Amino acid sequence: MGQKVFITGASSGLGLAMAQQFAQNGATLALIGRRADALERVRAGLVGKHEVYALDVCDETALHAAARDFMDKHGVPDVVVAAAGISVGTLSEHFEDLEQIRRVIQTNVFALTSTFHPFISPMKAAGKGTLVGIASVAAIRGLPGAGAYCASKAAVVQYCESLRVELYGSGVKVTTILPGYIDTPMTRENPYTMPFLMQASDFASRALAAIDKQKSYTVIPWQMGVVAKLLRILPNGLYDKIFSGRERKPRVGE
Repeated sequence: MGQKVFITGASSGLGLAMAQQFAQNGATLALIGRRADALERVRAGLVGKHEVYALDVCDETALHAAARDFMDKHGVPDVVVAAAGISVGTLSEHFEDLEQIRRVIQTNVFALTSTFHPFISPMKAAGKGTLVGIASVAAIRGLPGAGAYCASKAAVVQYCESLRVELYGSGVKVTTILPGYIDTPMTRENPYTMPFLMQASDFASRALAAIDKQKSYTVIPWQMGVVAKLLRILPNGLYDKIFSGRERKPRVGE
């Protein structure tokens, strides 16, 4: 019998690629996204029968209702993937960017915790299940014009680690995945060079392999993991000098 998987951000980008890979592997999916038409197109292109829930992940009432409905129909999921996320350039000196910063943190951090919440107790009772948080290598060091995004993904890494320790011995696993540059609509807006750029389908294959192996933390592709470790040990003065002139992601309206 195939896995049962609840996945947010399923209508595009990494969430879509992972949903397609899970479906190919025989899973029954809960597809969560904001646009019903996009989700229906996704469902129509997948093998098998799947549930669709059109909602904003920041609406915890709707999100938790979807979680209950899926569990009522299919039981406790084997895997929950919090893949919904947004990225936008921000500069804190601009008052109007404060709302964008709030939106990024709300979507990338709080909505992820809210996605996991309804499944933790049922998974603990079942003694099994995997919660998957999609972070980013942007969590490793701050980048100019990306303060909100970098901060949100660093928060995801630390939150997932805390959750992993909390659930130790319960049978419930937590996997944190840090994608590097993956070819998605989000990254296509980036005006700078993206080393080791990977196709979304290749990322999904490696991500599902990491989930199956119950890896606690993985960077995809591995080359970006090496780069991230090197950046982490750079002295602040040298890091600041190198990256202060880096092109930044455009702000809304730029």
